Amino acid sequence: MTSDESLTTPLLSTTSPHLILDIPNSQTPQSNHYLNPFAFLGADHEFEVPESSTIDPFRNHTPRIEGLYEWLKIVICLPIALARLLLFGICLVVGYLATIFALHGWNDRQNPMPKWRCRVLWITRFSARFILFSFGYHWIKRRGKPAPRETAPIVVSNHVSYVEPIFYFYELFPTIVASESHDSMPFVGTIIRAMQVIYVDRFSQSSRKHAVNEIKRKASSDQFPRVLLFPEGTTTNGRVLISFQLGAFIPGYPIQPVIVRYPHVHFDQSWGHISLAKLMFRMFTQFHNFMEVEYLPLVLPHKNRKENAVHFAQRTGRAIASGLDVVQTSHSYGDLMLLTKALEFKQEKPSKYMVEMAWVESSLHLRNLEAVDFLDVFLSMNPDPSGHVEFHDFLRVLRLKPCGLSEKIFGFIDAQKIGKITFKQFLLGSAHILKQPFFQQACELAFSVCDRDGKNYILKQELRDSITLAIPNLNDEEVQGLFSLFDMDNDGRISKDDFLTCLRKNPLLIAVFSPRLLHRGLSMAENRLVEEVA
Repeated sequence: MTSDESLTTPLLSTTSPHLILDIPNSQTPQSNHYLNPFAFLGADHEFEVPESSTIDPFRNHTPRIEGLYEWLKIVICLPIALARLLLFGICLVVGYLATIFALHGWNDRQNPMPKWRCRVLWITRFSARFILFSFGYHWIKRRGKPAPRETAPIVVSNHVSYVEPIFYFYELFPTIVASESHDSMPFVGTIIRAMQVIYVDRFSQSSRKHAVNEIKRKASSDQFPRVLLFPEGTTTNGRVLISFQLGAFIPGYPIQPVIVRYPHVHFDQSWGHISLAKLMFRMFTQFHNFMEVEYLPLVLPHKNRKENAVHFAQRTGRAIASGLDVVQTSHSYGDLMLLTKALEFKQEKPSKYMVEMAWVESSLHLRNLEAVDFLDVFLSMNPDPSGHVEFHDFLRVLRLKPCGLSEKIFGFIDAQKIGKITFKQFLLGSAHILKQPFFQQACELAFSVCDRDGKNYILKQELRDSITLAIPNLNDEEVQGLFSLFDMDNDGRISKDDFLTCLRKNPLLIAVFSPRLLHRGLSMAENRLVEEVA
């Protein structure tokens, strides 16, 4: 079979998906096809870019010590803070030693902890309460009561600070779901192991599946403690509720929601963007820190009809949001990752780079790590203080020259048509191209078009020849820039892996191969027409 025949095989097959190349009508230059450089993939020119939310669910509202009252309070409380620090240290050591003793010789982590070991851990639990006392939580207001374990084997709570896990350890002594990274933390790793922790790597699908199975297994047996989860997956400022992960809801057991509030005037106790040491110092130097815990009525899975985890999570989220009197947004842990990346790059308005990742992930099937990769690319475009990127910086990073095609690519994602783009536009535009059903096939066909003699790699001259129709009059420096972008491993040639990886990271670049793809598609269509007439 010739190489041309092998390229036509997917298009002629009656059993496999076809790559449909949408060829614009040259007689109608003002049509969307003419303006849309991705029409050949079937991509809509007007993709959805929702209004950016002005809410920052991770912002601590008192990041700095401000006001005479607050400074005077700190000066007065400094001697008290030293005593509290001493109490904190003593309780931490006592609790740690008790935990070490309780865990000594216990290797059967798949079965419930023996009763006598649980009794020893009461020392650690009381130590936890005294740690809260040292932080200024002298009394904690409670409303409602925990439901019996056999009635509600799973508890979910909003998550504002590192204080809640300490409180729940004392109050409920539950099994918790925690990140694998917590296991290596001094003191903390040992104590959470005593809670018969379920570890999860949020970026590993197999790890998440294993965690769900463990939640189901432990929730189904009264011999294990109840299971506690923070379905938001991270801490917020408590002023909104962000989207829920589904691990608590997939098993389909009754759930008791619990809400935690931290009423305050001068000191916001949420973790926010401030360091742990600074937050602890502020807690130690308050007269008293207020905390309220409310146990809400159970949320039961529907008995008469099968309910999926998404709807179960939505009902539970509404119950918690209503109890807190806040709204639930589509932000997720992915937005915190984007926010952290923007802070690392010292962006003036880092919250501008949050995109409500739960919506993006569900609508466009874009993972958190992929979004962070796109942010890396966008930040290399040198956005201005308002978070906008101009045309020339966009071209610089994508190694394109000013021309008709590059203007169309930029115009495709410039939803507001102001000559500047935001990260949200760049991300959604790129994800819109990625999600096209034939994007992967188009990338593979583009590689085949460039690799004329089938040697399974592309040389610089071949790349030049392949994109000349799209970007004419390229000089050697411009070709080298684009070649370097595709040559991911810098070995002087573009392998198929290099090519496909580059286009996945920079999907907008598929447009530079569109004339060749359209030409090849038109040639195939003509050949098929001749064969049918003959």
